[in-house]
Amino acid sequence: MRIDGLQYANWSEKIFRQMREGNVDAVHVTIAYHETFRETVLNFEQWNRWFEMYPDLIMKGQWASDIDVARETGRTAIFFGFQNPSPIEDDIGLVEILHTLGARFMQLTYNNQSLLATGCYEAEDAGITRMGRQVIKEMNRVGLVVDMSHSADRSTIEAAEISERPIAITHANPHVWQPALRNKKDDVIRAVTENGGMLGFSLYPHHLKGKSDCSLTDFCQMIADTADRFGVAHLGIGTDLCQDQPDSIVEWMRTGRWSKEIDFGEGSAAAPGFPPMPPWFQDNRHFGNIEQGLREVGMNDDEVAAIMGGNWYRFFSENFGPSAP
Repeated sequence: MRIDGLQYANWSEKIFRQMREGNVDAVHVTIAYHETFRETVLNFEQWNRWFEMYPDLIMKGQWASDIDVARETGRTAIFFGFQNPSPIEDDIGLVEILHTLGARFMQLTYNNQSLLATGCYEAEDAGITRMGRQVIKEMNRVGLVVDMSHSADRSTIEAAEISERPIAITHANPHVWQPALRNKKDDVIRAVTENGGMLGFSLYPHHLKGKSDCSLTDFCQMIADTADRFGVAHLGIGTDLCQDQPDSIVEWMRTGRWSKEIDFGEGSAAAPGFPPMPPWFQDNRHFGNIEQGLREVGMNDDEVAAIMGGNWYRFFSENFGPSAP
């Protein structure tokens, strides 16, 4: 089983076919960065058109059981998430409505301070806000997973402690391996995993050791070392694959409408676009390279299967539905 914890591509039939060539069973896709509720609904509509146009390649995913259907029918299940709480605006009632539409993950921040928490680019981390506490409670109730991939340290630790259900860091790497504002320090990873949460390892080049030149062995050894420290059961892949996007979209991802200046992103001032992917992972056809790399650094078949998809499958099955009354 192969499940990717995060992608944001310029979606096309080509990419959907590459998913099938790579035997990717499920992908969590970002359908909102800075959109309002209404703008996010338009993105749901666009995906409904793709499901109608390519029914032999992709299908809408809402529950872990949909991954089973996808595998049986040779398709990829698409699960939806937001990298910012902007789709709920300042209305907690929209949490349930968006879950009903199909949302399954929502980041509490995207780099900046939000109404809910502090982003990893802010100088001061005030932690989870009053509204954030209420929204986490509501997300727990309906089955919308708290994602802290772009959040600051204190906010992430507090979210893991406040949430009554496991949370996720869908796409990041250990800070000890590659220092970067968005990579996670050990105390942050520990807070998430000790509460049953998940860490998805990212292939975003600025968060890799050696950036675009990171070797497959270095990446896989980092995964093995993290498994030794925090347990293999809480780890997966979240590539952060941003395939075929023009530089204008990358700039919009980073700045939305909040700034007149271009935010080049961490470590990328000389290159405003998306950096080249490592040669051993260019697109969805290359998940097999990661599998082989994990075996070559000494992980056994059960550990490899857990990281490539089994752990995400379990997490989906336990956290996408409503909490017990």
